[in-house]
Amino acid sequence: MKRRLHRIAPAIAALALAHVPASASADPLDPTGRWTANERGDAALPPMGWNSWNAFTSDISEEKIMGSAEAILRSGLAAKGYRYINLDDGWWLKRRQPDGRMMPRTAQFPSTIVPGGDPSLRPFTDRLHAMGFKAGIYSDIGRNSCGQVYTSTMPNQPEGSVAEREVGLYGHIDQDIRLYFQDWGFDFIKVDGCGIRGLPADHPEVRSGRYRALPPLVDSDTVARTDVAAVRRLYGEVADAIQRYRPDGHYIFSICLWGSADVRAWGKDVGGISRTSEDIAPSWARMLHNLDTVARRPLYAHPGSWNDPDMLFVGTGDFDEHHLTEARSHFALWAMVNAPLSIGYDLRHASPALLELLGNERIIAIDQDPAGNQATLAFDSDEVQIFVKTLASGDKAVAVFNRGSGPVDMKLTAAHLAFADAAEIGLTDLWSGVQSRFTGEKELHLASRETLIFTARGTRLLADGVYLSEQPGSVNPAVDGVRTPQPDPLVHRAPLQWQGTRGKGDFPRYGGWGGARVDRTPFDQPQRIAGQWLGNGIGVLANSRLEVRSGGYRQFRARVGIDDSAAPDAAPVTFLVYGDGRLLARSRPLRRGEPAQPLSADIAGVRIVELVTRQASASAADIPVNWGEAALLRPDGSRPD
Repeated sequence: MKRRLHRIAPAIAALALAHVPASASADPLDPTGRWTANERGDAALPPMGWNSWNAFTSDISEEKIMGSAEAILRSGLAAKGYRYINLDDGWWLKRRQPDGRMMPRTAQFPSTIVPGGDPSLRPFTDRLHAMGFKAGIYSDIGRNSCGQVYTSTMPNQPEGSVAEREVGLYGHIDQDIRLYFQDWGFDFIKVDGCGIRGLPADHPEVRSGRYRALPPLVDSDTVARTDVAAVRRLYGEVADAIQRYRPDGHYIFSICLWGSADVRAWGKDVGGISRTSEDIAPSWARMLHNLDTVARRPLYAHPGSWNDPDMLFVGTGDFDEHHLTEARSHFALWAMVNAPLSIGYDLRHASPALLELLGNERIIAIDQDPAGNQATLAFDSDEVQIFVKTLASGDKAVAVFNRGSGPVDMKLTAAHLAFADAAEIGLTDLWSGVQSRFTGEKELHLASRETLIFTARGTRLLADGVYLSEQPGSVNPAVDGVRTPQPDPLVHRAPLQWQGTRGKGDFPRYGGWGGARVDRTPFDQPQRIAGQWLGNGIGVLANSRLEVRSGGYRQFRARVGIDDSAAPDAAPVTFLVYGDGRLLARSRPLRRGEPAQPLSADIAGVRIVELVTRQASASAADIPVNWGEAALLRPDGSRPD
């Protein structure tokens, strides 16, 4: 939904029921022996499907939705995994008074008319289910929707009195979730956050008496003026309600906070997918913007909790059938970062070329790989990037991406893939199926905005195990050491589509700077301890706790220490390794400038390994530390347990 920006008013403590872990009063660095990232729901793989917003905005109808579903069936896309048909804004008429029941638009959705009963979307979801689809619905965490707050001139706005127009979940979470999931049979819900962002007392629609004021909890300009805890509690209450009314776990909860409220740090713990950015637009610059909000955060995505850079815009603008190079890049990159593949196009009018792209089974398989590892950046620059993903087979997927407007010649190396230099590497081009081989490095030519994408097979650099940097889907930064959320400066800046060049331009706005990183420090520096460069490691801040699925491996090994980028007077840091809550190994307190220290632990039979760092005393500056060359091993050459 399109949103203007408003100042935040002081939050009200009673705005949400508490949703805090039972151990909230305990030391968050204490081991739990558990995996704490979200596993509730049906998001073991990134969901695939279709959403109505980018195709129709709020001008939706049953005819348009069912016509799109039939096009997905007819084209063969359903058989390739596109199974969620998701309503966005525009389905609701009002909240009936005085009982508060939500009423759908019967004029646009005639099947909702139930003789002798309340209007119901159950016949609509039954029809989708009979076609083999899952059904999704849309709401807002506040009283009012994004459409009401920001696009009120668009069709199908809620009608009636002030109370009847309050169609969001606020104050009705249990009632609405029960209706949507238990009574109406939906399988997916996207919950926006405009209602807790855009209706301060000075909003024109509030002053006119059209809506009630709700002191904003979110300031999308700055996380420092956002009540992160209150926002998280509200979304946590929704998560609990869905689990209550769909206890079989067959649902997906989509958090749509557009990267604000530091959701890029905690969304993984609450929902099945979580938006990391403002809305995508059919422009190259905004695609880069949305991509960048997930590209450096693979440790914050796992089976059950995926980063969501927003819907696909394949078919429109810079990604239409006349710009297939750009469309292929958009699609391939979304697959590499394990994004939900949600089509946002009127497929009733899709060209054969667009349908062929969206149905590319080799690319879809990369997105849907069961290992659940979001691609990491093996090479990063403003012009060229190399994304590498470890697949369940042990092979790698690699995407070489030219971000710029001119051609580029570059080299793909064995080191980028964590493969041995001297051994032959086989590549399969996922666009053409053509196979090739190289040793050491391979020269590639990329046209403007082109992405080359391959699967790669070679001799692993680590013969008897895996580096944690190759397995981000098995590493959860339960506590990443960030004390005060700061905006991420590495996201490409491009004009917001509804703001254009009014104002002073785009600026860093999404929390996440200083979070855990693969092969970099939290502040985007190469990892180095006492002058020695490290590779294949995890960089994080001190006072952190990482949860690692052991995968049946039998030994953990790393080289640990304080990164050279830390302040000279950084406090000493101790590194600890736990297995299922038991202390297995610890370092002595290490100071900045000391060489990396080896640290290993026997993890045979352990399910969850926890890597904890504790600094000896408080410090004004954050302390970046390294779990260098951190790896899970099977030293006897056996298979994992």
